[in-house]
Amino acid sequence: MGKPVVAVIGRPNVGKSTLFNVIAGDSISIVKDTPGVTRDRIYADCNWLDMNFTLIDTGGIEPESTDIILSQMRQQAQIAIDNADVIIFMTDVRQGLVDADLKVADMLRRSGKTVVLAVNKVDSIQKFGNDVYEFYNMGIGDPMPISAASRLGIGDLLDAVCSHFDKASASQDIQDDRPKIAIIGKPNVGKSSIINKLIGTSRVIVSDIAGTTRDAIDTVIVHNKKEYVFIDTAGIRRKSKIKEELERYSIIRAVTAVERADVSILVIDALEGVSEQDAKIAGIAHDRGKGVIVAVNKWDLVTKDNKTMNEHLSNLKRILSFIPYAEYIFISAVSGQRLYKLFDLIDMVVANHALRIQTGVLNEIISEAVVLQQPPSDKGKRLKIFYSTQAAVKPPTFVVFVNNKELMHFSYVRYLENKIREAFGFRGVPIRFIIRERQDK
Repeated sequence: MGKPVVAVIGRPNVGKSTLFNVIAGDSISIVKDTPGVTRDRIYADCNWLDMNFTLIDTGGIEPESTDIILSQMRQQAQIAIDNADVIIFMTDVRQGLVDADLKVADMLRRSGKTVVLAVNKVDSIQKFGNDVYEFYNMGIGDPMPISAASRLGIGDLLDAVCSHFDKASASQDIQDDRPKIAIIGKPNVGKSSIINKLIGTSRVIVSDIAGTTRDAIDTVIVHNKKEYVFIDTAGIRRKSKIKEELERYSIIRAVTAVERADVSILVIDALEGVSEQDAKIAGIAHDRGKGVIVAVNKWDLVTKDNKTMNEHLSNLKRILSFIPYAEYIFISAVSGQRLYKLFDLIDMVVANHALRIQTGVLNEIISEAVVLQQPPSDKGKRLKIFYSTQAAVKPPTFVVFVNNKELMHFSYVRYLENKIREAFGFRGVPIRFIIRERQDK
């Protein structure tokens, strides 16, 4: 089960991004070698009093005309309603209650989702306290006065948000151990077609009319008497004039789908090749420590000779170099070519994602690695590795105890990772390392 998802929605200029940055604080991971993934800060992993959750800023644009603002807000609200466990609905005490707020409140009320109403820019209770009461008129619960800029009332707001998490997680079946697979990728690469071919029916009706949305639908597919849950993020083709908005929405969808999955299948169009947007979407799965399979679709349409596949593969691996562990498969959703091999790959990646290594065996491998390549040293001090153990699975996470953290260079961690992979495989899944310092006894 993934972490709860909290979405922030509201009109332009009510302070959504300020609140997002305050709550996310330093916990926004800027991943150096992942192209453009966390730079646009649409989502962040946050925690509050031992509660972990994913925060989404539905942010967006500020068009001139008011009816466009309303339709944008409706779209944002709809996405939040589809994907979030708890919604923070932000309003602005200084502008007061406006018509657009009431219309969105109406949608939220009908959705039955948990909503926490935040009234922002209340820098002084003496000055603005009475104005907060006006927001009771929306009929979606008690308005909470906050000031994102002055960091007032944020703790109470987060307490209110977190109080709903247990219900959110209880509403999902925690004991469900079927493999969960998120199908991610840009629009039109054939995500729905893959699922339709695996089921054998045309289930996802995708039309090109603007605004035809549906939720990410979970599809159960049985293969060799085993059930797999496919989480599909396809079918949303908003004919939006604003390309960034479309990208933002597809990223939000991908985040929420990946969060719930064990394995992500990144679908790439063989004719278009791999793009920066694909790398961004792959980065979401990598950041969240999920298994990754890259499926190159429409392979039947590519004119081939005996070098074509290798050329494609090396190009893909170059652009997606930050996920060197990913598995690749060339398929066609239309002809069904290699489609059922996906299940073998999924089984392998799911098993690797949950693989545990005995501590004794792990330390043997690491001691051997240290003998083969001496640890780095600096100003006469050499790195010593005392002991390692596997702390977690999904993704496999190793704690390494050393004499000095500073001496543990990134390149040496990479070297140890390669040695562990040589010994145990871990194909298709990322490996995490936590370096801890311990004094030499």
